[in-house]
Amino acid sequence: MIACLWARAASRKQRAGRESNREQLTAAGNGSAGPMSKKTLARPARGARGGTRRRHLTVLFTCVGRRVELIQAFRGSAERLDIDLTVVGADKSELAPALHLCDRRAVTPTVLDPGYVSALVEVVRSEGADLLIPLIDHELPVLSQARQRFEESGCLALISDPGVVSTCRDKIATYRHLKKHGIDTPRTWLLEAFAKRKSRSFPCFMKPRRGSASFGNYVIHDDEELHTLGRRVPEPIVQELVAGFEHTLDVYTGLDGIPRCVVPRRRLEVRWGEVSKGQVAKDPRLMEIGRRVAQSLPGCRGVITIQCIMSARGRIRVIEINPRFGGGAPLSILAGADLPGWIMRERLGEKPRIRMDGYTDGIRMLRFDQSVFLDRRGELL
Repeated sequence: MIACLWARAASRKQRAGRESNREQLTAAGNGSAGPMSKKTLARPARGARGGTRRRHLTVLFTCVGRRVELIQAFRGSAERLDIDLTVVGADKSELAPALHLCDRRAVTPTVLDPGYVSALVEVVRSEGADLLIPLIDHELPVLSQARQRFEESGCLALISDPGVVSTCRDKIATYRHLKKHGIDTPRTWLLEAFAKRKSRSFPCFMKPRRGSASFGNYVIHDDEELHTLGRRVPEPIVQELVAGFEHTLDVYTGLDGIPRCVVPRRRLEVRWGEVSKGQVAKDPRLMEIGRRVAQSLPGCRGVITIQCIMSARGRIRVIEINPRFGGGAPLSILAGADLPGWIMRERLGEKPRIRMDGYTDGIRMLRFDQSVFLDRRGELL
């Protein structure tokens, strides 16, 4: 489990504006909550109907792992919006820390198990889940193909279209997509193609074609490392090594795929592929890149994260796209981009008013470890 300390590198005026997006969560909106299927749109979340009755939502997080802060953020937004929220967590391990901070929990097969989707459908039915939110890359392809199964049980799966997931998971496909749409990105090759180049230059960067969390990523300095590490990395690709500051862009595209808010976060320090220290960097150039990337992928749903590098001279190159919540999303949420609230309100059939830049610049996140304690029976102490 990871916790955070927050530092506000902002003026009083900026801090006063931090609530700007949260204050505008009214029924009047700047876009419609489009359907993932007509059947889903026709059926509001359970508890969405009925005069003054308090609204209720049951949200299922899959592969919940260590994502304690994200669950806490959903709870905080639900409390502000007077939504009666039930959080259901699912994970392959009963020792996943976040699992024990959910209202309900389910231990499921692994993502690669043929029965994974069926197990989740059973959880959806037994818990009456209204919304399913996946949290890791490896489950996105199988869940995006199975969206209709969840929708038939009244649960909206917050997952981008299969074509979007396929493009983002395959880094060669990502490179080709970005080039096609005129978005700057480092040159990228399959290992075999790079090894045959007479003009290949070092250092360069190697990573798996369908990797995640920086596993199998290496800086390559010469031909010997190229061949040695190329045998170790699954489906290796080679990228031009780019110097500069790495940023993550949290882009909210809602249920209709239209980008409505982009929060750039500068990665100050990374641990195990996830940001451990970061700072909100409200740069219009980065925000425009996030908007353009999201617009080039019209099947996006919910939150997508875009990794890019900005050089000292301001050149921005996109290196990865992940159609899911990023690990550092709590920083964007605390800065005023109420991603959980917008998602829940859209699921309830409402139209939140969202400003593209309605969050506070300069807020920093400093993460540290925190523990979850269980007794002999596995109950939370």
